[in-house]
This record gives sequence, C-alpha cells and structure tokens, in this order.
Amino acid sequence: MSVQVRPVSSDDFFAWLELYAGYNTFYELELTDTKALRVWGWLTDATHELRAFLAVDETDTPIGLAHYRGFARPSSGTSGLYLDDLFVAQNARGRGAATALIEAVRERAAAERRSVVRWITAADNETAQRVYDRVATRTDWVTYDLNP
Repeated sequence: MSVQVRPVSSDDFFAWLELYAGYNTFYELELTDTKALRVWGWLTDATHELRAFLAVDETDTPIGLAHYRGFARPSSGTSGLYLDDLFVAQNARGRGAATALIEAVRERAAAERRSVVRWITAADNETAQRVYDRVATRTDWVTYDLNP
C-alpha cells in the first residue's frame, strides 16, 4: 500500500469523522455531534490554530489523521508544533501511515522554522511508542492536567 499525506479539505468530513470516531473509541472518549462539529469547524477555519493532515491510500481514501497546532516556547524564544492527535485505522496499521503523518508534521515545522514537534501518548500505548521511539527522542518530562 502506497501512503501519501495531504492537508484535510472541506470535502473530507465523513472520512475524517470515521477516523476521529476511531480515535475517540481507542482512547475511550465520548464523541458527541457537538464535539465532532466543533473540531471540524476548527479544522476548516483558516484563522483557527488547529490544522490536520490525512494519510491516504492509493485511491485517496483517508486511513489516518494527525491534528496539530503551533505553540510558543518562552524558555527558548521559539515556537513548536504540538501533535495533539494521531490515529491510523485498524485495517491500515503497520504500513507506514503513522510515520508518514509524523514526517509531514515535522516537514511543516521545518518549513515554518519551528524548533520542535512535541506530543504525548498514553503510558500503556506500547505499539505507538515503538513507532515514536524510532522517529523522535523520548523525554523525561511528566505531564500534569489541572481542571479549571
């Protein structure tokens, strides 16, 4: 299978939704119509910070997604890209789609003169970590969440 990566377009809603639903199911997150439409609205609003790439097969069928956005790095006086979500359809895994999506985000970061691409993953997602360990450097930082 030949995998290509391209930006999401307004024609991709239903294919994107299927992948986004798969992502939410994988992480046991609730996906409501409101949530899906809000995120899709962000992705199709050129003024919003959230952007997306889709991995597609040889028939241009989306098989994976990457949501990413810029962030400031005051400690270095630079900016980076944050990879919020990465998901590949179960039947398309092991064919390089995740690596291709990460590479597309890395290339975008380089083109925008960003200093880093950063992301997190679940501690028990060992399959993803095997991919990530091949393409990036694991850090020693611990992540915290604080609800407002």
